[in-house]
Amino acid sequence: MNSRSLLWQSAGEASDNAAARWQLSKVVTALRESRDVTHNLRRDLPTRRAPSRPAVDELLKGVIAALFPRHHGQADLDDESIDYFVGNALNGALNLLFEEVRREALFASDEEDDGRHDVRSAEIVRTFATSLPEIRGLLVEDLRAAYVGDPAASSFPEILIGYPGMLAIIHHRLAHVLYRAGATIVARLMSEIAHSRTGIDIHPGASIGASFFIDHGTGVVIGETSMIGARVRIYQAVTLGARNFPTDENGAAVRGNARHPILEDDVTVYAGATILGRVVIGRNSIIGGNVWLTQDVAPGSFVTQATARSRKSTEP
Repeated sequence: MNSRSLLWQSAGEASDNAAARWQLSKVVTALRESRDVTHNLRRDLPTRRAPSRPAVDELLKGVIAALFPRHHGQADLDDESIDYFVGNALNGALNLLFEEVRREALFASDEEDDGRHDVRSAEIVRTFATSLPEIRGLLVEDLRAAYVGDPAASSFPEILIGYPGMLAIIHHRLAHVLYRAGATIVARLMSEIAHSRTGIDIHPGASIGASFFIDHGTGVVIGETSMIGARVRIYQAVTLGARNFPTDENGAAVRGNARHPILEDDVTVYAGATILGRVVIGRNSIIGGNVWLTQDVAPGSFVTQATARSRKSTEP
């Protein structure tokens, strides 16, 4: 018997031993029963591939490189080569995005693949592409807000490539456009990639105004229907969450209802604060650290753990 035969025999014996040791036959049978009968999540449709998180990660790199080519692309780009670089990076990223949006459309649909998903997916990607100049403008305003708001920041490049809050808001502004256009799974993957890298969890449905700054950021949670105005600053471990939500006759949560806070312009929320429900935090208010808040706050208020009072009343 040659060495190859011995190798195959050895591998087969190892497989048999493992099956006996771990009772694999019983486990595999029970898992099939769970998949097909007791805990069946599948629909009676052809198997379809879900969007790929690695592919979404890759296309994000291309889009971000196109938005900030010298910081997230190539540092040595000159005036002649930069547009070629941006066009090439964007073309590759948008082609990848089309494939992932198309996968989502097919994966989530009960309909046959008759070509309509291709048309709709192309429309979504075009909407996303034409939004990129506006998104970049918002991101520059976010960048400036971070620089003005953080005395530890030494430069714009430091913030752009090194601040977790900046990475999270870049991902969010891109994901938000896709979410509103209907590519909700791809948008959620974009948000979760940032979440895993920064500890900042922003649902792609949340609406966030210009000049947004997350300082430090670890543990921040911003829910789906949150609305955040302009020039808002929040610190680490802040939660903008839901207090409760209605259920239907079967006890399932009713989806789509506005259930997260509204922060008006120029609000600051310090570390550890928890704001729950569809409450309104009036403009120019300050929410102190570790506050638990479930009611509206008038404009110009200063809320601490003990009390809420007008900021004007505290001024000398």
